[in-house]
Amino acid sequence: MKRLGSPIELEKELKEVMGEKGVDELLGKAKEYKKEIEIRGKIGRDLIEEISKLKKEPKWMLNLRLRALELFEKLPMPNWVEGIESIDVEEFYQYVRPEAQPGEEWNQLPDWFKEYYTKLGLPEAEAYALSGITTVFDSENLVTKVKEELKSKKVIFTSMDEAVQRYPEIVKQYFSRVFPIGDYKLAALHYALWSGGAFVYIPRNTSVINPVEAYFIIGSELEGQFEHTLIVAEDNAKGETSYLHFIEGCAAPVLKRFSFHNGMVEIYAGRNSQIYFTTLQNWGKSIINFNNKRAIANENAHVEWVEGSIGSKVTYTYPATILKGRGSTTRNISVGISNGPYIKDVGAKAIHVAPDTKSIIISKSISSGGGLATYRGLVKILKGAKGSFSHVSCDSLILDEKSRAYTLPRNEVDEPTATVSHEASVDKLSEDQLFYMSSRGIKEGEAKALIVNGFIREVLKKLPLETVSILTKVINLEFSELGGVG
Repeated sequence: MKRLGSPIELEKELKEVMGEKGVDELLGKAKEYKKEIEIRGKIGRDLIEEISKLKKEPKWMLNLRLRALELFEKLPMPNWVEGIESIDVEEFYQYVRPEAQPGEEWNQLPDWFKEYYTKLGLPEAEAYALSGITTVFDSENLVTKVKEELKSKKVIFTSMDEAVQRYPEIVKQYFSRVFPIGDYKLAALHYALWSGGAFVYIPRNTSVINPVEAYFIIGSELEGQFEHTLIVAEDNAKGETSYLHFIEGCAAPVLKRFSFHNGMVEIYAGRNSQIYFTTLQNWGKSIINFNNKRAIANENAHVEWVEGSIGSKVTYTYPATILKGRGSTTRNISVGISNGPYIKDVGAKAIHVAPDTKSIIISKSISSGGGLATYRGLVKILKGAKGSFSHVSCDSLILDEKSRAYTLPRNEVDEPTATVSHEASVDKLSEDQLFYMSSRGIKEGEAKALIVNGFIREVLKKLPLETVSILTKVINLEFSELGGVG
């Protein structure tokens, strides 16, 4: 039986069969569905209480939202943010509930949902490759399916809203503890308005063989999406270990006006655990995207971030790991492509708290068509983190005269025994290279895709085969005449 591709791969195949117009009509289906509830207005106490009441939340979660609201009103907009002048947080819908009841099976869902997602291959992807899947449409999880592997190992995998109701003691212990509510203004906004997302709890000495996956879809314009993902791995005893690979995919159809994504990921990696988190973000060009991601790694734990950032009008994302336990490690790989007059501001943070900790940060940024690609990173080694090691490698590729690339690293080292290194390079595509490839019948877009895939080949060697396949095809599509998925 043929192995079915990812939703991104299948969408490319659909465009080849149906034509671009036909697929745009398919993606437009998302705009035709009925919305049961829409909330838009002044972001104040009344609005927050209305959302919490609709979700039937316990009092402690409402209080958390209200504390976040107070901080949002007090905190200034960060001075490093640009390109989001069009955001008026009170103009978009802060909460949208589709007219559909959540379920565990695709056939339980309304026809508009099944048609939209079946054409993009989500049921098939879940059937063949995943241990569990959850899908967030607008502000709510519409399907969450858990396979026998997770059930037999007593791994909890459910929507974040369900976790608040069913596992309140665990959620209260970790929710907002990794990424504080008052970290900055848009983090506070997230906590005030959050809805949907995924919750994973991994018992000690438990390894999940196949990945779990979450899809986050914005269905129409002038929407805000604020999903929250929380992953907790229990501490393992000496000689024990645990493992999880979590994949998130992000998408939106072509929209005439912007929508706003302000999601968050918190990871608590207990002693001797290994957590791998992969993001394949391919928003439409009208999405303004903030991804807030942070992990705490305890003794001998390993956290790995892979960020494939393609699409969107503006993206800001800096996955961070706090190396709290002795011997903990992290690796952060990011590929950011700004193809057009768009902004990709991506990077990584590693905070070394304990001795003998290690961080590796690899960044590949590509700018084309007047795009701006920026690496913004932080390595901080606290006094007492003896013997710690960190290496940062930033490479930028500029594909035309209109485009720009910046590298903005920041190293703060308070421990004299630590080793910190940084290297950066900038390459530029020459007219001679394009002429050489065009003289052999290669179109300009195909040539750029070949060059980009060659530019990131060392990164690709370090990634799982499934991730490499998807990322390569998304890059090819981004520089094709179709101009990307979104």
